[in-house]
Amino acid sequence: MKLAVFDCDGTLIDGQASICDAMELAFAGAGLAAPARNDVRRAVGLSLPQAIARLAPEIDEATRVALVASYKDAFRAARSGGTLSQTMFPGLRDVLEQLSAGGWTLAVATGMSDRGLAHCLAANDIAHHFVTLQTADRHPSKPNPEMLETALFEAGAQPREAVMIGDTAYDMIMARDAGVRAIGVDWGYHEPAELTAAGAEFIAATPAALSEYLLK
Repeated sequence: MKLAVFDCDGTLIDGQASICDAMELAFAGAGLAAPARNDVRRAVGLSLPQAIARLAPEIDEATRVALVASYKDAFRAARSGGTLSQTMFPGLRDVLEQLSAGGWTLAVATGMSDRGLAHCLAANDIAHHFVTLQTADRHPSKPNPEMLETALFEAGAQPREAVMIGDTAYDMIMARDAGVRAIGVDWGYHEPAELTAAGAEFIAATPAALSEYLLK
């Protein structure tokens, strides 16, 4: 068994523009100044309530709950209106195909919702690659290791047989706490130095480098 567990947003797909747009609409609807886009990008990977708590630590719980709901509404409106942007990073489709052909079993562990992940994978026609999908709907936010541990269980893999591939320190810490090897990618939302400090054994500069590292 060789199990590669991927983060989604920032690792497989680039959804930062839609995330930032939805966050700005949610904050505007609550009469609040929107957080800086770089701060929003750095919170990607956390579950939505935790991300908003990090972006606006001064607000009360009722406002936080309202912001979560408004963000989801904005995201759904973008999806139904055809303006949602969640395209795969160039080269990642080849990575999935190469790893599958090379004997790797693939999974996803993400801070997205079940519905959001299902739509994203279907829109990019990659759902068939993955044997288990773990989301924030059923687990505590990263870096809690529960979603990764569940992915291991459902795939029938031991921690020593798996790698976690992600673009944030949250992914690297989650992997470390689950006893799984951590691999970072530098095309996402956290800097390579942060990933290394959080436990990454390797930082892939390109999708091709990621395939080469895992298939060597």
